[in-house]
Amino acid sequence: MAGNIKVTLIKSLNGRIANHKACVKGLGLRRIGHTVEVLDTPENRGMINKAYYLLRVEG
Repeated sequence: MAGNIKVTLIKSLNGRIANHKACVKGLGLRRIGHTVEVLDTPENRGMINKAYYLLRVEG
């Protein structure tokens, strides 16, 4: 059963690779400091792993 993960955007998207920007947008993050809860699924984990250096992950 999938739990939830809290994901926070901690760095700017300016000048980043387009695929990384798309992953952040796919997670539902809009601005620095914005936090969302997403399901702990392989798809979401893949997006988090792609842009890990822009994010803070809890739980």
